[in-house]
Amino acid sequence: MEKKQGYLLKNGWVLTMDSKLGAYRKADVLIRHKRIEVIQPNVKLDDEHVEVIDASGMIITPGFVDTHRHVWESVVRTVGTNWSLPVYLQNLYYGAMGSKLRPQDSYIANLLGALEALNAGVTTLMDWSMPYSPEHTDELIRGLQDSGIRAVFAHGVPGETEYWNRDSRLTYSADLRRVSEQYFSSKDQLLTLGLAIRGPEFSHWDTTVEEIRLARELNAICSMHVGFGSWGSQDHSITRLHEAGLLGPDINVVHGNTMSTEEYKLLASSGASLSVTPEVEMMMGHGYPATGFFLEQGGEPALGVDVVTSTGGDLFSQMKFMLQAERSRVNEQIISSGDMPGELNLLSEQVLRAATVTGAKALGLDRSIGSLTPGKEADLVLIRTSDLNMFPVQDPIGAVVQFANPSNVDTVFVAGKMVKRGGQLLHVNLPSVQQQVLASVEYLNSQYRLTDAERVVYT
Repeated sequence: MEKKQGYLLKNGWVLTMDSKLGAYRKADVLIRHKRIEVIQPNVKLDDEHVEVIDASGMIITPGFVDTHRHVWESVVRTVGTNWSLPVYLQNLYYGAMGSKLRPQDSYIANLLGALEALNAGVTTLMDWSMPYSPEHTDELIRGLQDSGIRAVFAHGVPGETEYWNRDSRLTYSADLRRVSEQYFSSKDQLLTLGLAIRGPEFSHWDTTVEEIRLARELNAICSMHVGFGSWGSQDHSITRLHEAGLLGPDINVVHGNTMSTEEYKLLASSGASLSVTPEVEMMMGHGYPATGFFLEQGGEPALGVDVVTSTGGDLFSQMKFMLQAERSRVNEQIISSGDMPGELNLLSEQVLRAATVTGAKALGLDRSIGSLTPGKEADLVLIRTSDLNMFPVQDPIGAVVQFANPSNVDTVFVAGKMVKRGGQLLHVNLPSVQQQVLASVEYLNSQYRLTDAERVVYT
């Protein structure tokens, strides 16, 4: 059977997220050779190598971009639904369950986590990873490769206390350069390299400086957890980074819940990105999501899931949390002053941007993805509007942000390759994946025993 070289999506409701193109109530999208070639109504094409797909009744959006996720944790899904941040760290890192992973467990965990993302229309993610050996690193990367997802593999250091403390001068081994050369020699591929550094709140200041410089030498996005919890307002880490001349568009700050107004302004003016993971932050004690604080100072927040031990791996839920948490914050201020809200302060479109355009920019991928723009790679999602939770649609952006869930994702493309169709993932043997996951869970539970209230239990 001859392989198709492209697709023509007919009569979809197209949300390009491109400020110049806007949205089309009814238009066609032509995909050829992994790129978007044309977006317009009534495309006429006579090419037997292009498959025509009826997209009527579908909303077509850019693929969603998750800028912060610990992908391996999919293998211990649901274990942390009652965990605060300190309890999570105690049970997953610092000699706990994460340190018991074998390379084969790392592979199947990342494969499962990436498939979960693709199933929900997340076509790109940053895998914030802390491998324990070169063999673990290779298998984590292989899991991402085999899934077909686009990802930034953010290479970190092991999750052990000798690395994760404010006095630690331990840094990357020489294996990082091997990984960079072996897997990330080109930017024109689905997987690119990032550095998941500890930053000034989890390592020595000199180590932070050294690792930011290393990331820039390797032309890699540099991501760090900064400015949250009880220490965020005391450390002034963004101020220190600014004064040292280290902020810039290649810096990705995660959380940032308890920083000062001036620090949000410094972060925004530098072009650095901020990844908000609203549900986990509200649950685990990071602080209130910084969405509005950053917007008010000229920034545009990106969006992430964070820990899939504690919440599902889709961005539909996170869009809702981002939107309603910020609205609630401002509404409460208005109510406490004796008034009632009029126009809401945050719009659905701004949140959809966080999950698409802004996320792509945060990962340094906005020239390739993030909007449905002719010339960009075809990462896109078709969402059914005929499902009962979606029908009828009057506001398509509001429908995606506040009504849709993963069950409505009909079709997903990554770089022009179809990875989900008719609600089913393609190119994967899910029963085999699930059996391998269960074997890893059984092994991990034999190596590290959670309390009865915390254990992952399969029946």
